[in-house]
Amino acid sequence: MSDGTLRALALLIALFQHAGSDSRISFIGIDEPEAGLHPAATAVILGALREASDSVQIVVTSHSPDLLDNPEIPTEALRAVSWENGETQILPIDAASRSALHDRLYTAGELLRMGQLNHGPRQRGESVGSGVRISR
Repeated sequence: MSDGTLRALALLIALFQHAGSDSRISFIGIDEPEAGLHPAATAVILGALREASDSVQIVVTSHSPDLLDNPEIPTEALRAVSWENGETQILPIDAASRSALHDRLYTAGELLRMGQLNHGPRQRGESVGSGVRISR
């Protein structure tokens, strides 16, 4: 089997390891689920992530515009991450990005390719990472 096939199998096992059992996990973190996969397979991986998110919280990090090209990714599920002044900031995307996605002018992947998928300003008194919510 190819490395991509083995990675996809490992990802699916991680996502659905609780299926049919009484033991539950509460969180799965996945870094770059599209790595090693054919770009056409990203839609299948995204579907599996969404299905698994019905029963477990899933956080996915990715630099892949191909993964983010799916217009069905809810805008409120996206977070922009940056490193500024020695601190990591995880914040909702800015108003311009939200508007472009809402109006279906661009996909999140297209905005990322153009360097326009940014986070909004941190609110006064808001700690880094506050308000981070992964939703379907």
